[in-house]
Amino acid sequence: MPPARETLERVFREEYGLIIASLIRRSGSFELAEESLQDAFSAALVNWENDGTPQNPAAWLTRVAHRKLVDMLRREKTKTDKQSELEFETKRLQTDEPSTAYDDDLESALAHPDDRLRLIFTCCHPSLTQEARVALTLRTLGGLTTSEIARAFLLPEPTLAQRLVRAKSKIRVAGIPYHIPPREVLPQRLASVRAVIYLIFNEGYAATSGENLIRNDLCLEAIRLARVLCELMPDESDRPENFGLLALMLLQDSRREARINRQGELATLEEQDPSLWNQNEIAEGLRLVETALRFRRVGPYQLQAAIAAVHAEAKAAAETDWRQIVALYSELMRIDPSPIVALNHAAAVAMSDGFEQGLRLIDEVGGAGKLDHYYFFHAARADLLRRLKRNEEAAEAYARALPLTANEVEQRYVRRRLSELKKD
Repeated sequence: MPPARETLERVFREEYGLIIASLIRRSGSFELAEESLQDAFSAALVNWENDGTPQNPAAWLTRVAHRKLVDMLRREKTKTDKQSELEFETKRLQTDEPSTAYDDDLESALAHPDDRLRLIFTCCHPSLTQEARVALTLRTLGGLTTSEIARAFLLPEPTLAQRLVRAKSKIRVAGIPYHIPPREVLPQRLASVRAVIYLIFNEGYAATSGENLIRNDLCLEAIRLARVLCELMPDESDRPENFGLLALMLLQDSRREARINRQGELATLEEQDPSLWNQNEIAEGLRLVETALRFRRVGPYQLQAAIAAVHAEAKAAAETDWRQIVALYSELMRIDPSPIVALNHAAAVAMSDGFEQGLRLIDEVGGAGKLDHYYFFHAARADLLRRLKRNEEAAEAYARALPLTANEVEQRYVRRRLSELKKD
C-alpha cells in the first residue's frame, strides 16, 4: 500500500470522529460536514501522493475540510445573516496554524472540551429512536461503515442505511441543538450514550471485517470516552453504570494481547496465556467494579463487568468460577433480557453443568430464529458439539458460522476447527 494511502487510512480511523464533530458544530449539518471531510480526504489522496504526507496529517485534513465547508456554506447562501460570519471564518481558516480553527469558541471548549462528547449527546436526542441514536453516533463519531454497523445490529445493510438517513433528516428538520444538554435532562440520554460507547469498543475488540481481529484505536477511543463520561457525570445516580461500563471495557481490553497467539491465530479464552493480560487494566477494572457495586443500584454494565472480573481473577481457565458466572448471567437476564445474553448464559451453563445441558439451552435460544445470522451463535453451538464428539453436526455448525464473519482471523479459526474435525 502506498505510504500516502496508508497514512490516510490511519488518520481516518484515529481522527475521523474529532474532525467530523468540529465540522458539525460549525455547520449544524451532518451532510455538509461529511461531504466536506470526504472532499478533504479525496484532496489528500492526490496531494499526499504527489507532494508527500504533511508533518501533521490530521491538522492538514482539518484545515482543508473547514475551508471546503465554508465554501459549501457560501455557495448555498441560504441564510443571508450568516454572510459576515462566513467572511470572518474564511479569513481565519486560511491561516497555516491549525489550532486557530478552534479559538473562537474558547469558553465553550473549556466548559465541555470534547466535541465528540457533544456529538454523542446530539445523536442521542430523545426524539430519535434508540436504534437510530446508536447507529448515527457510530457512523458519525466512530467513522464505522454502514456495513459494520448493520452487522453489529444484526440488520440488513439497506435497512440500516435508511435508518441513518431518517435520523439525520430528523435532526435537521427538528433543529436539534449540537451541545451537551442541561444536567436535569442528562439521565434521559445516558443509556444511549453508554450503548454507543460500548458498541464502539466491541467493534474495536472484535472487528467485523478486515485482516485484524482487534482495532486498538477504537478500543482506546471507547475507553477514553467512558473516562470522559465518568468525569462529566459526577452525580451518584449516574456513577454506578458509568463506572460499570468503564470497568467492563478495561477488563476485556486487558486480554487484548493474549487473544492472538504467536502464529497469528485466534486464541479463545481458555487457550489464552494469562501472563499476557494487562494487570494494570485488571486492577483498575476490579476497583471500579467494587466501587460501582457499593452504590447498590446494579445495572447491566455492572453485571457484565462483574462477569469479566470473575474471568480476570482466575489464574487459569480451569480455575474459573463458572457457577458464579452463571448466577451473574441469570441476574442479567432478569433485568436486561436479550437473545445474546441468553446465549452467553447457555455457554456458561455448559462450562458449569455440562455440555449437553448448555447445548440444550443454546438450541432453545436459537429456536426463535433471531440468531440465525449471528456468527457467535453458530460458533458456540459448533464448539459444544465438537466437545461432545458429535463431529458431523459440529462441522455443519462451523460451516454455517464461516460466512457470517468477514473477519479474516475468525475465518481462519473456523477453518482450522473444520480441518481438525476432518482428521478425527
